[in-house]
Amino acid sequence: MPSTNLTFAQRDEHRAWLASQAALPAGFRVGVTRFDFMPVEAPKPAKMTLTLLALERPTTAFAAMFTRNAFPGAPVIVGRKRLAEPALGAVIINNKISNVCAPGGVETAERICVATAQALGLTPTQVLPCSTGVIGWSLPADAMIAALPRAAAALTSESIMPAAEGIVTTDLYPKIRRAAVGAGSIVAIAKGAGMIEPNMATMLVYILTDIAVPRAELRPMLARAVDASFNAISVDSDTSTSDTVVALASGRVPFGDWGTFERGLHQVCRDLAEDVVRNGEGVRHVIRVTVKNAASLGLARALGKAIVNGPLFKCAVAGNDPNVGRLIQAIGKYVGAHAPGIDLSHLRASLGGIEIFARGVFQLDPAKEAALVAHLKGAELYQSKPGPDGVFAPPVDFPPHERAVELEIDVGNGAASASVLGGDLTHEYVSENADYRS
Repeated sequence: MPSTNLTFAQRDEHRAWLASQAALPAGFRVGVTRFDFMPVEAPKPAKMTLTLLALERPTTAFAAMFTRNAFPGAPVIVGRKRLAEPALGAVIINNKISNVCAPGGVETAERICVATAQALGLTPTQVLPCSTGVIGWSLPADAMIAALPRAAAALTSESIMPAAEGIVTTDLYPKIRRAAVGAGSIVAIAKGAGMIEPNMATMLVYILTDIAVPRAELRPMLARAVDASFNAISVDSDTSTSDTVVALASGRVPFGDWGTFERGLHQVCRDLAEDVVRNGEGVRHVIRVTVKNAASLGLARALGKAIVNGPLFKCAVAGNDPNVGRLIQAIGKYVGAHAPGIDLSHLRASLGGIEIFARGVFQLDPAKEAALVAHLKGAELYQSKPGPDGVFAPPVDFPPHERAVELEIDVGNGAASASVLGGDLTHEYVSENADYRS
């Protein structure tokens, strides 16, 4: 569950709340610049944003986790090498093009790092590159290098908002979360809207803290936080080639209670993960599946993923149709294919707190059907209506609330539990991805 239950009546309210969360931890600066360019592979005018996250002095305390896709982007390949470096001083991020399997992609990423290092007075290996956008296109390296001095000149130590806005692609709004830790803070931003099923998502996440947490503590803590948050979400079951989560600690604030720090880190990651799903491409409903009393954590999480990735159930939720036969089908499909020996005779399922399945049969009646429809409508982020031309209206550009379609699956054959978040499947998702490069 989110740490808050925020509601916003309009975009300006949401932006004001984001601004209230956006103060940078001590020791960090961000700078953004934008420029026009012409993609080589599709010669038509395009715009790119460069975002710099810079430490006032390089830190030894940094951590990162990357996609498990077997075709990782060039920045991921470079980033994995950076984990062995003694210090990191900056992250350079571009949107629009992901630099995945493009000719000379790794060399181009390293060239960008050299130019970034020159602009900031760092060594190239102290710079981590990140890219997001169209897969297969080449980065406009010359234009990026020409724009880098403007990003460096724009560096500010006040707010992370420019970076939160700069890294987006199809996101409808920026995402910022923070947690107070002792006299310091953890502040994080994320982008990610489609091609989302962790391990991790077409998702870039940057976690900044001024707490003096050593590298040896930060890296395992980040791994645990990512596993419980970003690795427990799915918008469309596709694992991106560019997933990256980076944590940087400036070390400006002494602190030694690592249990408190890790709780703050987990909360920030969980909230951001839910923000990513809520702002998924075309998502009108967030679906939260809690699986309990399963034989193993792996089974609990796999059942949750099977439900939120089931296209028929996702479509039913999009239409506010409590077609729970599709839910049970998704569970049975997974168990039949991957865990055929599991005893499901004790399985119970509820939707919105209403029991819908127990003892091997559905538990439905007209009153329940009406209540289930009301629950689905209550979790809807916006209503989808086609215009006179048959084109569906775009989603809202702020999150009106943090409600979700709440599912609970009690397997009844163990003690393990997991929570998984997903989204529905809508007309808007199909339209967005049919026209993504247009």
